[in-house]
Amino acid sequence: MIYKFRVILDAEEDIFRDIAIESDNTLEDLHNAIVNAFGFDGTETGSFFTCEDDWTWNEEDEIPLFDTGEVPGEMKTMVDFKIDDLMHQDNTKMVYVYDFFSMWTFFVELAAIEEEKEAGETYPALLFSHGELPAEAGQSGLRGDLSNDDIYGDFEDEFDDDDFDMFDGDDSFEDMGFEENWN
Repeated sequence: MIYKFRVILDAEEDIFRDIAIESDNTLEDLHNAIVNAFGFDGTETGSFFTCEDDWTWNEEDEIPLFDTGEVPGEMKTMVDFKIDDLMHQDNTKMVYVYDFFSMWTFFVELAAIEEEKEAGETYPALLFSHGELPAEAGQSGLRGDLSNDDIYGDFEDEFDDDDFDMFDGDDSFEDMGFEENWN
């Protein structure tokens, strides 16, 4: 079966891509299709997140590109999930985040399921493109206001500037208990 997705960038402007992909492809294949459709260079990692109908998602529901767990092999990754394992008529939405420093956030919605491949078509395929990707990741409100100068809250208030004086101008670590030839 062929799944057709609309992948919408979380931005003020309408920026989206329509992608067709085979239902038995993995989430890693969908990740690669999204990266290519939006013109990213693919050097950053990403994750899918399961979500509710109203797009609310929890970071505990993460399906990462790479195993980042404390025990290797314990965490399931994108390659472990076929698209139709998670996406179907009863569950049509996921959130995808690319590049965790920039936080490019996308709403991924299953728009159609078709029974057969179109003759001569290769998948995944970019079906439609609308809008230009901005120079920087923006937001329309899903992630809250990350531009706020007070993103650290009370954390930065716990430290006094004098706490960091030991690092000012002295490149020596002799007083800190480090040996020069520790290796």
